[in-house]
Amino acid sequence: MSKTLPSTSRSLPIALIRAREGVMAPIREMLAETGITEQQWRVLRVLTEFGSMDTKTLADRSSLLFPSLTRIAATLRDKGLVTQTRDDKDRRRQFIAITPEGQRIIDDHALQATRIVAGFKQTLGAQDYETLLDLLTRLDPGAQD
Repeated sequence: MSKTLPSTSRSLPIALIRAREGVMAPIREMLAETGITEQQWRVLRVLTEFGSMDTKTLADRSSLLFPSLTRIAATLRDKGLVTQTRDDKDRRRQFIAITPEGQRIIDDHALQATRIVAGFKQTLGAQDYETLLDLLTRLDPGAQD
């Protein structure tokens, strides 16, 4: 064993990956019936929370690389879950908005998503849950203060 590296059981990157898998398992199960991916769900959630927005902002808020968002937005558009429009002044700039069909997916699964979060809060305790979110935000270089 290396004297300079921590045990893999105490490695932050490995712990985050393991935790992500634990967090995502019930979400993946929920999404299996929707026909959308985790990334598509994130895009729809962000649009539900913030409304129509330009693709760069949407990529940032959805934690997606811009090229990935471009592909995901096209898929969501083809499924009728979002609309894409070009800015009248800057034709390179596009705006994405959720459609009623996209909103219906969020609305139909909001209670189940809320129950999943409640399970995490029960496992951690409400205060530790909030503390964990605060600590993770401190590690996010793009986080807004």
